[in-house]
Amino acid sequence: MTVDEGNWLAERFEGHRPHLRAVAYRMLGSPSDAEDAVQEAWLRLGRADPGGVQNLGGWLTTVVGRVCLDMLRARASRREEAIAPQLPDPAGADPQQEAELADSLGSALLVVLDTLTPTERLAFVLHDVFGVAFKEIAPILSRTPSATKMLASRARQRLRTSSSTVDADPVRQRQVVAAFLAAAREGDLRALLTMLAPDVVLRPDGAAVQAGARLDIRGASAVADQFGVRARGAHQPALIDGLAGAVWAPGGVPRLVFEFTIVRGLIAAIDVIADPDSLSRREVVILES
Repeated sequence: MTVDEGNWLAERFEGHRPHLRAVAYRMLGSPSDAEDAVQEAWLRLGRADPGGVQNLGGWLTTVVGRVCLDMLRARASRREEAIAPQLPDPAGADPQQEAELADSLGSALLVVLDTLTPTERLAFVLHDVFGVAFKEIAPILSRTPSATKMLASRARQRLRTSSSTVDADPVRQRQVVAAFLAAAREGDLRALLTMLAPDVVLRPDGAAVQAGARLDIRGASAVADQFGVRARGAHQPALIDGLAGAVWAPGGVPRLVFEFTIVRGLIAAIDVIADPDSLSRREVVILES
């Protein structure tokens, strides 16, 4: 491959990168894992014959799907729970629409999506979210199109069943978050632990990670230490688009937003939003402590 051919291929790949990252993030949930999957797709493209690839976007989506499936299976074999991803827009949507859709769907589905098996998740994500035909997904899973369709159908049913466990009552949400923030202000580690699910995850977005936040802190003890004791007094209660949350707002200007997902009365996930564009799309009302 000549230098010019390499540059041309790199430019085409970069044009597909936002879509590939959206697929990988929806599958894996972790920004770093999603970037790893996209990078692996680029490496595999470099080893392939670009001239033999008629539909580059479809080829790359298939490759990313295979990579993500392998990563999810590796997680399952280690008995690690995958993180429920944000919901990007279908392939071809512009980044602004992707971000707005992710915001509108909220964080509740981020948790319940994680109840799916790796094969169910792949079939559901590629077909229901990105519009990939079952006949194209089937070879990734080594299944027939009919069997792949059944996986997606089962995934929808499991999501409907699991979604009923997420607390959607805003009053109950405010009670749980208020109690959590009060315990954090007092440095009461024992109280914090009683309000966190054992497998709780603290998820920073890409901007928060770039600013120095740790990636995907998991487990009640680690989250209580990071969010509560180490940051005592730094978080203020707030309403985030009408829902209970918290902010770090030096000088009254929100710099970090904390969104809570509550399942069966326990905090199952805390999403940390630092991206300025994402913050600008949220209605943040800071409350008195």
